[in-house]
Amino acid sequence: MVTTLRGRSATLAHIVLIVGGVSMVFPLVWMLLLSLSDNPAGNATLGELLRGTFTFSNYTDALQSDQFGIYFFNSLLVAVVVSVGSCLFCTLVAYALARRSFRFKGLLFASVLGVLMVPPHVVMIPLYREIVTFGWINTYMALTLPFIVTPFGIFLMRQYIEGLPKELEEAARIDGARTLGILRGIIFPLSTPMLVVLFIYQFLTTWNSFLFPFLFASKASMRTLPVGLAFYQGKQSIDWGHLMAGAGMSAIPVLILFAVFQRKIIAGFTAGAIKG
Repeated sequence: MVTTLRGRSATLAHIVLIVGGVSMVFPLVWMLLLSLSDNPAGNATLGELLRGTFTFSNYTDALQSDQFGIYFFNSLLVAVVVSVGSCLFCTLVAYALARRSFRFKGLLFASVLGVLMVPPHVVMIPLYREIVTFGWINTYMALTLPFIVTPFGIFLMRQYIEGLPKELEEAARIDGARTLGILRGIIFPLSTPMLVVLFIYQFLTTWNSFLFPFLFASKASMRTLPVGLAFYQGKQSIDWGHLMAGAGMSAIPVLILFAVFQRKIIAGFTAGAIKG
C-alpha cells in the first residue's frame, strides 16, 4: 500500500514538473517561431506559424544593423561592471556588518532592510535629478554607479558571512593577517557559491533593466538592448519578426551564463538553505 502511494505521488510529481517545464519553455518556442517567420502577424496562431515560411533574414538584418552591436556591447559592459562591482562592494559592506562592532550598527542594518522594502521606482525622480546634477546623462557612470551597491546584495552576503566559522579568521589574525588579507584569502573564497548567485542575480537584473537606462540614456550610442529593442515597436504596428530575433539573441548570454554556472548556483542556494 505504501509502495502504491509512493508510486502515485512520484507520478503526480513528474506530471506537475512536466507541465511546469512545458509552460516555461513554450514562450521561448513561440519567440523562436516568430523570429523565424517571414513578416509574422502578432495574433498568428501556432498552426499558422508552423505552416508559414521560415527564414533567417530577421537575424541577419538585426546583426547587420549598426545599432544592434552597440546595444549589445552596452548591455554586456553595464551588466558585467554592475555585477562584479556588486559582488565586491556588497561583500565589503556585509563583512563589516557581520564581523565588526561599531556604534549604530543595528540602526545601519535596519536602514538597509528598510531600503530593501522600498520599490526602486519610488526613487526614480530624485535619482534622475542627481544624475542631471552630476552631468552623467548619456554616460556609463549613470548606467552603472547607482546600481553597484544594492541592499539585497548586502543582506544576502551578510547572512552568508555570519554562517562562516570565525575560527579561520582568528587563526589568520594570529598569523599576522590583516583585514584585507582575511577578505582575500578566507571570506571571498568561502563565499564563492553565494557570490555566483549574487553575480547571476545582478547580471539578469541589469541585463533586463529598461526604465533607468531609458531615462539616463537618450542617445542611440548609449542605449542598452531592452531600450533598443523597444524601438522595433512603431506607432501603427510592431515588427514582430525583427523584435523576436533581437530578443532571442539577447537571451543567448543569459542562457550561456546559467549553463556555465549551473552547479555553482545550485550550490549557493543549497548552502543558503542549510545555513538558514
